[in-house]
Amino acid sequence: MKPLFKKKAQSIIGLDIGTKYVKAVCLDVSGSVAKVNAFACEPIIGGAFNEREIKDFDAVSKALAKIKHNLKTKNKNVAIAVAGASVLSKVVFMEPNQTDFELESQIEIEADSLIPYPLEEVYLDFEELGESKTHGGKVEVLLSAAHKDMIDSRITLVREAPFEPVVMDIEGYALGNALIHFATHKKDKPTCCINVGASLLQVCFVEDGEVIYSKEHNFGMNKFVQDLAVIHSLDIQEVENQITDGSAPESWFKDTLPMFLSALQQQIQRALQMYASTTHKQQPDKILISGGAGSLPMVVEELAKDLGIEVEAFNPFLNLTVAENVDADKLQKFAAQLAIAMGLASRSYSQWHM
Repeated sequence: MKPLFKKKAQSIIGLDIGTKYVKAVCLDVSGSVAKVNAFACEPIIGGAFNEREIKDFDAVSKALAKIKHNLKTKNKNVAIAVAGASVLSKVVFMEPNQTDFELESQIEIEADSLIPYPLEEVYLDFEELGESKTHGGKVEVLLSAAHKDMIDSRITLVREAPFEPVVMDIEGYALGNALIHFATHKKDKPTCCINVGASLLQVCFVEDGEVIYSKEHNFGMNKFVQDLAVIHSLDIQEVENQITDGSAPESWFKDTLPMFLSALQQQIQRALQMYASTTHKQQPDKILISGGAGSLPMVVEELAKDLGIEVEAFNPFLNLTVAENVDADKLQKFAAQLAIAMGLASRSYSQWHM
């Protein structure tokens, strides 16, 4: 007997804790239809991170408290993600038809050879993806690992907000989920997105509803912001605020942007070459840009000229309805920066377990 009403999905807030900003999106999901109920974006004041490791817990805690206040929701369930050198995500190839115990033992042996930390210092997870198309007679298993300190520190801060973390993800795969659910796809062609955040450039390709490639590179918007601060004798936070709210003088971009764009172009070209050599697939004829770089139209336009391919800012809200209380114009302005938060919020589409 069919149920008369399709069960409404349990909503999860996508909470993206970056090194410079905390971003959050709350979706109301019913069946396959999603509505944006709330979003928030708050700066983390000062240099709270050393690479991806939290150093100033108070600064991050204050940003999270503001996010909780601004979302104005009773929902506390959040999905969060980690990235950086302390995080490993790799597809490994295993013998099929193993018991869970046998597979877990094999995964631990594999992980021990890949992870630069003792296994007792990391959280380890794996997911069997299915039969391998490239390694005959093997199954593909996604191995994920992260240093316990990185996970535990975020969980502690998030619970203080107070939120309740119910999903822990990897940023590259959260970006992939955003693409799968909210991007427009060409038939028989992978969809590519490059997320340019403060300290990391993250490359993600999806095809047929799956992430087929995810890679991080140490490059981000920090260099551009630091150069502007030095040239104009300004505080870094002031520079970031003016870029974010759109009040930055046009002269900033004329003076400093060309150098940054040249470096960004080289990083993207190297990243795409690495994708092609790793996957033996053609380089894309179109890329989506998200993160801080995606919210700057001048960056997107110049990249299209320099790379000689179609480049577009990734807007994950393009085909979604927005609640009346949400500032739609502000949402569109922040759209590209909310890609990872949207990928995390998309976990509302599927069942999750503690």
